[in-house]
Amino acid sequence: MTHDHDLVLRPTAAQTEAALNPPPGRNGGDLVVETLTGLGATTVFGLPGQHALGMFDALRRSDLAYIGLRVENNAGFAADAYGRITGEAAPLLLSTGPGALTSLAALQEAAAASAPVLAISSQIPSAGLGGGRHGYLHELPDQQASFRGVVKSVHTVRTQSQIPSAIAEAWESALTAPHGPVWVEIPQDVLLAETSLPVVTAADAAPHDLPPRPELTAVAAHLLSNAARPAIIAGGGVVRADASGKLRQLAERLNAPVVTTFGGKGAFPWNHPLSLQSWLEDRHTTDFLEDADVLLVVGSGLGELSSNYYTFKPRGRVVQIEADLGKLESNHPALGIHADARLALSALLETVPEREDETAPDRVRAVLDLVRERIESQELTLEQRVLSAVREALPDRSASFWDMTILAYWAWSAFDPRRPNTMHSAQGAGGLGYAFPAAIGGAVADPTHPVLAVSGDGGALYSIAELATARQHNLDVTWLIVDDGGYGILREYMTDAFGRSTATELSRPDYVALAESFGVPGVRTTPDTLADDLAKSLATPGPSVVVLPALLRMFAPTHLD
Repeated sequence: MTHDHDLVLRPTAAQTEAALNPPPGRNGGDLVVETLTGLGATTVFGLPGQHALGMFDALRRSDLAYIGLRVENNAGFAADAYGRITGEAAPLLLSTGPGALTSLAALQEAAAASAPVLAISSQIPSAGLGGGRHGYLHELPDQQASFRGVVKSVHTVRTQSQIPSAIAEAWESALTAPHGPVWVEIPQDVLLAETSLPVVTAADAAPHDLPPRPELTAVAAHLLSNAARPAIIAGGGVVRADASGKLRQLAERLNAPVVTTFGGKGAFPWNHPLSLQSWLEDRHTTDFLEDADVLLVVGSGLGELSSNYYTFKPRGRVVQIEADLGKLESNHPALGIHADARLALSALLETVPEREDETAPDRVRAVLDLVRERIESQELTLEQRVLSAVREALPDRSASFWDMTILAYWAWSAFDPRRPNTMHSAQGAGGLGYAFPAAIGGAVADPTHPVLAVSGDGGALYSIAELATARQHNLDVTWLIVDDGGYGILREYMTDAFGRSTATELSRPDYVALAESFGVPGVRTTPDTLADDLAKSLATPGPSVVVLPALLRMFAPTHLD
């Protein structure tokens, strides 16, 4: 009796000949790039360093496109965005010690946002491994230890024959739900040594499915079908799973209002009659969700921002669908379903019947009216004008990347992304400097549409060096820098808490002149001319910078009331 798994594909005569006589001049680095190519990678990000030169030398013998950034953390942000846009594992090539450690903040963001990043780092020579103090350049007693609490999985290579399997395992891990960053490290001597191993032609690393348990979806379907006031919170897991269409079908079948988290922007149509949009930092929305007798939470752990700073206290039954096991019931008791969002929503659609409720759109409009009245009472017309100008200028199919800045905090709640997987921010881990290098990765992922980055002047200084990267690769990235002379949101937080701010004011450059020194055109704009200036920059091929001097304010929070 023959089983499918007993079948082995026999190599052809040509394949056998090629395996027995591999081309000369290859090293361990070639095994890295050959494995990446065999897995389907087309583009890698990174920064060379002494111990990693074997990998970078091998790049010129490969068909992989290389996008080199000026700072490792920025390279990580670019890979993060590439992974979010394409859904593919984005290779990130790094050197040992300081180079590797500089990527940590970006990898933390990738982990928080479930972005598939495949970080491959060199290590000191094999003779120095084991925790001794040998004095090698870039030596760490245990380099992996710095990454274990950040990445999804760690993969160690000590010989050349281990390279293809370790990278394939890491690739599979990065793309198995929940997506996330992974770490591979390879010693310098293993990368540099000549290899007689055959050329890596293909690699099998299909991610594992994460289907829901059928008895759990049966209970969830029963609860939702019999609910009087169902509601849905859609998180970033819906976007990462490409499940927006499934979510819309289920919401319409149940007549259930939907609010998207800040990480789930675009998961549900903004102007749909059932859309509560993204006003999670508003007590009116919080009250509405608390009143649901059955609340379906899809792809969210209901963390700090998604729970209105933990003031959300559901009174009804919660059903939580989450691919990250650690987030399941981590904040609220629930019927926890450990599953990929797309597979779980598909299972619910198979059994949930139509639910009639003509009141749902009216209840949604009532909440949005209350939210609008609250915002309008605070005299924040400048902020709304600026955000509207950005929306007017940005093409519907263009991706936008937002730093941790006041305009981004507005956008989390008030910006219509128009399409799924087009609005991205660093709100997962909350580090500065994300927007512009991420926009570079987004432009590489989809060169058919211009890309927008939005930063404050404080965050902009983290990644100003990447103007050289954007210029070198002639990427269609427009960078909007809102210049308020400091860390605006921290200035506001400290003033509210202590009556005055400390360490928030910044001496800053002339951003237009600085951009032009990189060969990047820049323009200084005003709130009145912002829409036209942004639209013109986005329509002009290549990188550009638009600087808006403005002091923006946040709307008043409701979680402190």
